[in-house]
Amino acid sequence: MSSAPSAAPVSPAPETCSRCQRALQGDDRVQAGGKTFCRSCYETLRQQLEQAVQGMSTDIRYPAAALGAVLGGVVGALIWWGFTVVTHFQVGLVAVAIGFLVGQGAVYFSGGKRSRGLQVLAVVTSFVSFVVATYLVNMTSINQLLAKQGEARRYPFPPTSGDMLFFVLSAGFGIMDLVFLAITLWQAWKIPAPLKLPKTEAA
Repeated sequence: MSSAPSAAPVSPAPETCSRCQRALQGDDRVQAGGKTFCRSCYETLRQQLEQAVQGMSTDIRYPAAALGAVLGGVVGALIWWGFTVVTHFQVGLVAVAIGFLVGQGAVYFSGGKRSRGLQVLAVVTSFVSFVVATYLVNMTSINQLLAKQGEARRYPFPPTSGDMLFFVLSAGFGIMDLVFLAITLWQAWKIPAPLKLPKTEAA
């Protein structure tokens, strides 16, 4: 008794470009973002992306960005200071919010721009905001201690002299303060950083 004829093997469907759906031949293929494109489509898309990324670093409204950075710094400083006033504890980790809010404020108010200039602006603003917040937090703690001791004198804001500024800022200063400052400045530097396109992945 003869056996039934075997079914003819089914050829796999040819791989196609994710953009133009053209069948890919030989080395005419590039992988990007988890998809495969023909080289022509990939070059077109990459050129469009490069133009978009370049546009994010041009025509920057620095006055608006500065306003956003300052507002972010003010909000961050108030959050840290307010936390101290409410809880009567100094938690330096809360200060990290300053760098985040300053960076986000600079990017948002500039219309989504990113550049080295915005990074410098955010870092400088974060540093000044950190210093002001540190003075407010330490001033509050010192004044609370003076009140408990029954003393009438208080440290005001803003400080009335350079010596007063230095004394309040240096009160309880330690290595962790430097760590929190470094994290704050890193956040401010990282958020407005220019975007970089990934390298081409050859298939």
